[in-house]
Amino acid sequence: MARLKDYYNKEIVPALTKEFGYKNVMEVPRMEKIVVNIGLGEAIQNVKILDAAQSELAMITGQKPVVTKARKSIATFKLRKGMSIGCMVTLRGSRMYEFFDRFVNVAIPRIRDFRGISPRSFDGRGNFSTGISEHFIFPETDYDKIDKVLGMNITVVTTAKTDDEARELLRMMGMAFRN
Repeated sequence: MARLKDYYNKEIVPALTKEFGYKNVMEVPRMEKIVVNIGLGEAIQNVKILDAAQSELAMITGQKPVVTKARKSIATFKLRKGMSIGCMVTLRGSRMYEFFDRFVNVAIPRIRDFRGISPRSFDGRGNFSTGISEHFIFPETDYDKIDKVLGMNITVVTTAKTDDEARELLRMMGMAFRN
C-alpha cells in the first residue's frame, strides 16, 4: 500500500475533521483521480512525436496512455475531426497516490526557479490543475533520449466541496503552495 495513503488515513483525516468540523469520516475530502494530459498540436504534421509522447507518459505514470482525438475540425490549424492530437492517463487508487508522491517530493523540487505552486489554480469545486512546461523534471525520463521537450497538464480531482478544503488537503499531503 502507498506510503501517502497510510499518511492520509492516520494523519490527514483526523486533522481535517478537527479543522473543518466534519461529523462523518466520509465527509473528509480525498483525492479521487489524477489526470495527466499531453496536448500535441505538432502531431498533425509529424505522427512520430505522438509515439514518443506516449512512451514518455507511460514511463512517468506507469500506465498506458490513451490517444486523444480532435473533437471538431479547425481549418486555420489544418486540423480535421478525429485526428490524433495528444495523449492522457487517468490514475486512480495506489498508482494515483504513488504518482502524487513522486510529483510532489521529487519532480516539483527539480523545477528551475521554483517558488511554489500558485494557490489560484483551483476551479471553484475543489479540483486542482497545474501545467508543467518540461516533462524531464520526472526522474524516469532519460535526458539523452529526449528529442522534444513536452509540456503536460496535471489535474487532481478531489471530493472537496470548496477550494479551501481542497487546498488544505493538498497542502497537508505535501504540495508546496506560494504564500
